[in-house]
Amino acid sequence: MAMEKTFNAAEAEPRLYEAWEQAGAFKAGANAKPGADHFSIMIPPPNVTGSLHMGHAFNNTLQDILIRWHRMQGHDVLWQPGTDHAGIATQMVTEREMAANGEPSRREMGRDAFTDRVWQQKVKSRGTIIGQLKRIGASADWSREAFTMGGAAGDPDKDSGAPNFHDAVIKVFVDMYNKGLIYRGKRLVNWDPHFETAISDLEVENIDTPGHMWHFKYPLAGGATYTYVEKDEDGNVTLTEERDYISIATTRPETMLGDGAVAVHPSDERYAPIVGQLVEIPVGPKEHRRLIPIITDEYPDKDFGSGAVKITGAHDFNDYQVAKRGGIPMYRLMDTRGHMRTDGAPYAEAAAIAMSVAQGEQTLSENEADAINLVPDDLRSLDRFEARKLVVDQITSEGLAVMTTATQKDDEGNEIEVTVPYVENKPIMQPFGDRSKVVIEPMLTDQWFVDAEKIVGPALDAVKDGRVKIMPESGEKVYYHWLENIEPWCISRQLWWGHQIPVWYGPGVVDREKLSWESDDLQSFCASNSEDALAKALKYYDEAGWDDNPNFLYEVEDRQTSKGLDERTEVGIWRDPDVLDTWFSSGLWPIGALGWPEETDELKRYFPTSTLVTGQDILFFWVARMMMMQLAVVDEIPFDTVYLHGLVRDAKGKKMSKSVGNVVDPLEVIDEYGADALRFSSAAMAALGGVLKLDMQRIAGYRNFGTKLWNAARFAEMNGAVGNDGSLPTPTATVNKWIMGETAKVREVVDAAMAQYRFNDAAQALYAFVWGKVCDWYVELSKPLLLDGDDAMKAETQATMGWVIDQCLILLHPIMPFITEELWGNLGERQKMLIHADWPTYGSELVDADADREMNWVINLIESVRSARAQVHVPVGLYIPVLVTDLDAAGQAAWDNNEVMIKRLARIDSLSKTDAFPKGCATIAVEGGSFGLPLADIIDVDAEKARLEKNIGKLDKELGGLRGRLNNPKFVASAPDEVVAEARENLALREEEADKLRAALERLAEIG
Repeated sequence: MAMEKTFNAAEAEPRLYEAWEQAGAFKAGANAKPGADHFSIMIPPPNVTGSLHMGHAFNNTLQDILIRWHRMQGHDVLWQPGTDHAGIATQMVTEREMAANGEPSRREMGRDAFTDRVWQQKVKSRGTIIGQLKRIGASADWSREAFTMGGAAGDPDKDSGAPNFHDAVIKVFVDMYNKGLIYRGKRLVNWDPHFETAISDLEVENIDTPGHMWHFKYPLAGGATYTYVEKDEDGNVTLTEERDYISIATTRPETMLGDGAVAVHPSDERYAPIVGQLVEIPVGPKEHRRLIPIITDEYPDKDFGSGAVKITGAHDFNDYQVAKRGGIPMYRLMDTRGHMRTDGAPYAEAAAIAMSVAQGEQTLSENEADAINLVPDDLRSLDRFEARKLVVDQITSEGLAVMTTATQKDDEGNEIEVTVPYVENKPIMQPFGDRSKVVIEPMLTDQWFVDAEKIVGPALDAVKDGRVKIMPESGEKVYYHWLENIEPWCISRQLWWGHQIPVWYGPGVVDREKLSWESDDLQSFCASNSEDALAKALKYYDEAGWDDNPNFLYEVEDRQTSKGLDERTEVGIWRDPDVLDTWFSSGLWPIGALGWPEETDELKRYFPTSTLVTGQDILFFWVARMMMMQLAVVDEIPFDTVYLHGLVRDAKGKKMSKSVGNVVDPLEVIDEYGADALRFSSAAMAALGGVLKLDMQRIAGYRNFGTKLWNAARFAEMNGAVGNDGSLPTPTATVNKWIMGETAKVREVVDAAMAQYRFNDAAQALYAFVWGKVCDWYVELSKPLLLDGDDAMKAETQATMGWVIDQCLILLHPIMPFITEELWGNLGERQKMLIHADWPTYGSELVDADADREMNWVINLIESVRSARAQVHVPVGLYIPVLVTDLDAAGQAAWDNNEVMIKRLARIDSLSKTDAFPKGCATIAVEGGSFGLPLADIIDVDAEKARLEKNIGKLDKELGGLRGRLNNPKFVASAPDEVVAEARENLALREEEADKLRAALERLAEIG
């Protein structure tokens, strides 16, 4: 049955995908040759409640290209799929749906019931992104799908045979805890007041936001004064005045309540007289006004603002480091909701303690400092931004705002100078939670940490000694920078959805008769389950000689429940309510998804894995942590190659954003253009280290490329050029020898490019070969042989064309799997599907030098004639006479062998030899001779010149404007990067267009 005229992607894609799945084409080891090398990729697990975006489509397309390429080579291939439980995102989605349904809230429901509800949400949502990944043709072994909370309590698929990821995660935590690699401590973290949890840097969006910088006076204690002197760069005194204060500037006045010091640079002479003195925080009840010391530290920039900075260690990351270095107490001001604290003693008592600390009369531990609430009574319970307004009003009303002059209009409209508080209106880089969209608060909290310094060494060595290659190389520098300056890794989150921390607490034992409920004295019991934790606790209390009653110990819900027991006869231990950060569990993805700690067959066969394809934005958050964790847990690298790519941007290089309106939905692209066009576009823009610009016009062009291939296949089918059994033809005709050589060349280029992860080079080589060499030249050049040749020549050409079309399908399949598989099935009876066809190994032995030279000579001549005609607007269908001089024997033979085809394709009426070209000829140089096109009498030379000169003049104006912008340092420095890049791209395009017009003008000058 004849092929359809067009490829119906919408109908064919789901049908073909189902056929692959039913045939087991994606299974681990499918199509593997005996003794083959293994090749494995771990999918970067998408959020279980997520949906496909362009980043997923691009990333997974590159993985699928590699997987299909290796599978066709007969390697033992596994593409391991799975999803991430995505703690904060999944909890958010679930709570949002619960609210929409009118269900009880999380807290009303309770932890166990809520966790069961999230499992329901997971089951409901899980198939969404998996189904969407299938739409782009992802050929992962879905039968092995893993989940980063698989096996946890409540998992409905617990007995399905999927990896028990939960037990693996808990085992690693316990082992690392016992080795001293995990600890609990107080540290500054990104705190999301909406979700009431710590979040990672990756979950923080820094956004330029309109803001204010307030300038305030901190009076010196006891009314002390000093001489404040300012000097210019040459050391000349520009200002001298007696001051009784030091001024600071802040964008967050509410945090002044927690100041522990004011810092100045050691070399700042202005403040040298008052270093070590105490200053008054200008807010709070006057009778309890706190004093803090002036200290020196390298952090303040003496040339920025006043050169003095307030140090609020519990609410600022830079201040935290200063406080740690200087032993400055860190006072936390807010609760988990971002409201000013209400707990603890009244302000008067708290301020008195802080005052004695400032005066050196006592010291506080971190926990003791954290327990003190320094929020004045009238500000307690207020939202942090409401408190900010009151703090500013109180300071200003007391006359402690720095004042400046401003011009205003009086009641009669006259401009007058007035004194006003110094408040700068300026944009501020504000941190927002990427999911909650609320302002993130740096917060000093108790969290669990991995002591990353103790496990980072092997991860650094693995890249330095070449066992792991990061591409592009610039990624290695970033990797080294992060790991060589690594901080403790916060692995706890204040959520309910996730792997609950496997640590239980109980009161410390003071003596046989008394338990301690001080937080510093609590006893920890780390165990894989509650039974083991109770056993450890029993041993501890028995050894402490606390009680002889064997039933005195049991597990309770929380600390408050335990404190309510009769402490003379009962002890209750309770589990840490926090869960592990998803980066901790996903850091174990390579081994966990393969069934570790069980010695599974897949773990033995496919670990260490081969290539990781992921975004450069998670090089530290995920890639580096997988490196550290696998080396720490099993002493093996997780993969040997890391391919990093950037964000997929729009056609102009701008970041996709819903607010901007330039987000591209990959499913809509597939609906309009087909998955193959989107995949080819992904490969074509995947230049190593390049900017990923998604251009819809290019995607449309690649759909047209698929149509071109389809039409060439239809031509082959209509002419009996199908059914190749994989054997190499042995042609005699020059054109057939030539196309086999071209096929061999592109096979080598594609393999070399793929081996070096240059997907764009592979795509470009295939595009040029399939469209240019096969669909255009070979199809046209073969027509005389198919239509007018004898039976032997026709059969030879049919066999050659059938082989060439098949090779096009094989070489294109990893990038364009759907249309190639459809054509493969349409063009003959096959022993197996294209997805498992043998990848070719032929090479330069198929290149016939004589045929190559002759056909390239012919193509060059035809293209040159066409170009010359197009430059000067010769009517497309007009056949013209051509002259030739000095044509050598090889050139003459090439002409004679291909005269009919050359004349038809170049629209040549006749060829005449001449000793010299007459005036009015456009000349064309070829190897071994020159051709002339007598065009003076065919076109209006003067009119063409005028047209070209007019267009060149218009272009020159545009070029002048573009060059002027790009030569302006202010434009280059201040304009957004994408705007500058767009201007440079426009300049290059306009310059190329101008060059073509000038070449055409020169061609006209040659004619006359």
